Parts: sequence; structure tokens; C-alpha cells
Amino acid sequence: MKNTIRQVFHSGKFLFGFIIFSSLLLTTIIYPIIIKYEPLEMIGTGTFFEPGIYVNVYDAVDAKQYILQLDDASAKRIASKLSDQERLDMKDWLMADGIPENEIDTADTVKLMNLWESNYDPSKKLNMTYSRQRYFVRLNESLEGLLSTEGVIIASENPGIGTLEQTDTVKQTEYVNINQIPNVRILPLGTDNFGRDVLTELVAALRTSLQIGFFAGIVATSIGLILGLLAGYIGGLMDDIIMFITNIFTVIPTFVLLILISYSIGQERRGAMTVALVIGFTSWFWTTRAVRAQVISLRNRDHVNLSKLSGHSTIHIIISDILPYIASYVVMALILQISAGILIEASLSILGLGPRTTDVPTLGLMMNWAMIYEAEILGKWWAYFPVIVTIALITFSMNLMNTGLDQVFNPALRE
Repeated sequence: MKNTIRQVFHSGKFLFGFIIFSSLLLTTIIYPIIIKYEPLEMIGTGTFFEPGIYVNVYDAVDAKQYILQLDDASAKRIASKLSDQERLDMKDWLMADGIPENEIDTADTVKLMNLWESNYDPSKKLNMTYSRQRYFVRLNESLEGLLSTEGVIIASENPGIGTLEQTDTVKQTEYVNINQIPNVRILPLGTDNFGRDVLTELVAALRTSLQIGFFAGIVATSIGLILGLLAGYIGGLMDDIIMFITNIFTVIPTFVLLILISYSIGQERRGAMTVALVIGFTSWFWTTRAVRAQVISLRNRDHVNLSKLSGHSTIHIIISDILPYIASYVVMALILQISAGILIEASLSILGLGPRTTDVPTLGLMMNWAMIYEAEILGKWWAYFPVIVTIALITFSMNLMNTGLDQVFNPALRE
């Protein structure tokens, strides 16, 4: 046993994959200890704040939360939200609307914005394609309140009466004095469309997706192992029945079946473990076929026949004389099932058929939110790219571990 474990960890591919996977797993354990706020807690209003340093500023009137960047001076704020290309696009629309070109000055932000606000109407077609019209709608939404100079109220809680009271006001044309605000956050990945820290949400989503993958993988592997052992060792009518059911599941498109089952369950009852259970119950048949083939090659071996002659029961023979010989294959199948479970959950969630959005985030749900709010069109890469990288790292590491195990346990692949 010790020699086998030593051989496994001497495999470069397995060790590299194990390090990557362990790092992701440790992140889900350590990060929540360091960061105390909830993954779905909104740290401000707005859509897709870029990565940077942010502070929480509270409104004393109705306790709404706002978010303000530390370097949010007026000039930088306008420059970051109105690029040169967007200025030219605004000019094109205004000219198409009949505004003379000599009246449009793209260098004068205030004049350009006033002209835009007084003339832009999303209902005007102006002989543009639908995608171009939608672009201007999104552009107009991003420019809303760009020239506003209204101050944001800083408030603190009065310990005597337990309500927020105004202590200062921060104008949008001023820098924020960090000493006046107790809650400062560094957001390496910015915020999503709901004003939530993407990094915290990503770690929480990774933990949930790993839980779904492990649970789905264990369910699928257990079903496949039990049915494969019974079909391969007992044979006869038992084998015919199990293989008939397995062949039915093999020819049915699994993903279509998953969509139908997930939709029929309903969003309110689709928790993380429910989705994992559905994935597990629809992913066992390949494991069954592979285990059956392994058992058929073992059931007539000398040590199995000797155990039969000794009068041992069928269960004893399967557990003691057959299962140890296919244990390495079962572990490799489990790794692949876990990886497949994570990918399937992500695919379902992108379609809106994953775990309910009011419960916990998953990697697939983060992709779903990014797609719904057009992060890829708006160029807000931090809303979806880290999720893609995380999913790729999980599947890459688990496939490396599986390849490493295969090289250790498969004599034909040994160097």
C-alpha cells in the first residue's frame, strides 16, 4: 500500500494536478476565514465596478449603500466612463438625428452631454441595425448621472438610539478622505452587476461547485460500481436487465434529460444538492459498462474460483476478491465523474436551470449573471473571465490526476 501511494505521488502529472486542485480547495477554506463579509452581500449600488480600492459610504436618510472609488475625482470619473470612441459614436448618432456637425464638440464633455441628454431618444430608429440601436441604449444607461455633482453623505451609527446620523459629505469632485470612512475594501476583481465583490463570490461559488461535483460524482460512481459488479459477476438475467437499462440511458441525450428534469423540478426546489443528485442519477451508465467489463475479466480467475469452492457468499467474493482489483479504476472513474459534475452544473446554470439564485452562488450562476447583464458585450471581463479560468483549472487538474493514476496502475502506460 505504501509503495503504491509513493508511486502515485512520484508521478509528475498526478502531483502537478494534485497541487493545483489542493490550492483551489484550500482557498475555499482559508479565504472565508480572512474575509468576514458574506459572498452575496452588496457593497454598493451600480453595475460592474472595475477592480480597485473602494469604500463604503452610507446614506443617513434611508440607509441605502453607495460605493465610491478613492480616486474618483471629476476628471478621472468622466474620462473613465466616456472614451474617445464613445464620444465619436455619440457624434454619429446626433448627426444622424439632424444636429449640424459644427454644433457638436466631442472635446467639450459638458456641452456634448447636454446635447446628448436633450436629443437622445431610444425609440428613434435612424436607419440603424438592431444591434447598433441596442449599443446606444447601453451607452445611454452608462452615461446616466455622469455630470452629477451631488454629494454623498457619510454617516455613522449613533450607539444611543441605533440609527445612522450624518457626519460629513463627500462631493463627487473631491477625493475621499480614507480616514473618515471605517470600511475600506480592496477589490482585486471588482464587483458584479449587483455591486458584489467578485473575488468573494468566486470563492464561495467554487466551494459550492466543488460540493456539487463531489456529491454528484459519489452518487454516479456508487450506482455505476454496484450495477457493474452485479452485472459482471452474476451475469445471466441480472446482466441482461442491467445492460438493457444502461443501453437506454446511453442512447438518450444526457444533457437533454437533465434539462427536462431540472425544469420539471422548478426553481424554488432546485437547491445545490438537488441538482447534484439529478446529475449523479443521470451520469452512472458509462461507469457501469466499464466496471462490468473489468469484472467479467476477473470472475473466472483462479483466486475467485478458489473462493467459490471455499463456500464464500457472492457478496464476500465481490468485496474481497474482485473489488480490490478494480479499486484503482474506481478512483479514476470518481475523479472524472467529479469533473463532469462541475462542468454539467455550470452548463445547466448558464441556461438558468441550475441551483436557485436566491440561495448560494455557483460558478455556473456567475456565468449566467454575467451573460444576462451583457458583461462580455460591455467588456467587463472581471465578471466572467475569472470563472472561466477557475473551471478550466479544476478540470485540468483533475484530468492530470486521472492521467497520472492511469500511468501508475496501467502497466501498458508505464515508462
